Amino acid sequence: MLLQTVTPVSVLGTTVLLALFLSVTAHVAARNVLGTVDPRRALYIGPLPAVISVAGNALDAPGGLIVLAALLVDGTMFWWSYGQPRRAVAAMTLIHAVVTTLLGMVLFFVSILLASMPG
Repeated sequence: MLLQTVTPVSVLGTTVLLALFLSVTAHVAARNVLGTVDPRRALYIGPLPAVISVAGNALDAPGGLIVLAALLVDGTMFWWSYGQPRRAVAAMTLIHAVVTTLLGMVLFFVSILLASMPG
């Protein structure tokens, strides 16, 4: 078992990278539902769910509670950022969750493949 030290820099770096990842996938979701949108609006969506995820895991909160809180904040941020009706916000939030999960899985499995490369 490898013991790793958690530093404030590592927590901040993880939060910032997760926020950027969530912002990119939020933009993909918004484009899917609304068509052409300003990519800067998606930058408002990623940070709060990222903070909830990192803080929830640091506090050892139940995973279902973290996901539920992140999804609620995600939907609220879509509504605030894009000003759309509930149905469009729900569609964007659902698509955002699906795209984030799928892209996260692809990146995770690619990292496993790269780590297990011979030589």
